[in-house]
Amino acid sequence: MGFYAEQAVPRILEVACGARTARPLRRRVCDGLVGEVVEIGFGAGHNVPFYPRGVTGVSAVEPSDVAWRLAAARVRDARVPVRRAGLDGQSLPFDDHGFDSALSTWTLCTIPDAVAALRELRRVLKPGGTLHFLEHGLAPEGDGRVRRLQRRIEPLNKRLLDGCHLTRVAPDLLVAAGFTITALDVFYEQGAPKFLCAESLGTAISR
Repeated sequence: MGFYAEQAVPRILEVACGARTARPLRRRVCDGLVGEVVEIGFGAGHNVPFYPRGVTGVSAVEPSDVAWRLAAARVRDARVPVRRAGLDGQSLPFDDHGFDSALSTWTLCTIPDAVAALRELRRVLKPGGTLHFLEHGLAPEGDGRVRRLQRRIEPLNKRLLDGCHLTRVAPDLLVAAGFTITALDVFYEQGAPKFLCAESLGTAISR
């Protein structure tokens, strides 16, 4: 990682992902998490205030040391133990079937092999365990204008934000990894550019 990707990008994302408009979405995606949770792409810990009471502990997977330092106050104030327990979502350092729930928010866009990371989540989730996801990606099928814009600017976006894709389709990635989607809401986030914030929010089960 170069200086920009290592030092600047985590700080940019800490601000962008901490927007007030994202808080209701974080609350929604965290609702229903239970037991021991593995969260990939933990970032600066913006989900921590929204963990419900059913959560007993969180294993945070986050490759960036800078992001983990930015998360320090949120981790310290968390209601449940939060521990940094991995660096790479594509290779999780956990035994099989050890977690009750998993959480991924705005993460699958940047993981080089998102399907491999999702298969790892299936491996570490208990049978019937639930993945809660909130991901941005390709605009809905009927919105060709936004899709064309996304494809045009994606190369620049990947350079500016350390590999962030604009055209991935999170539900398709989940199905390819063997998850069964149990709830899905596809929408544009209010107050944000459509090309950046075509969202998929839902849950999927590992069987």
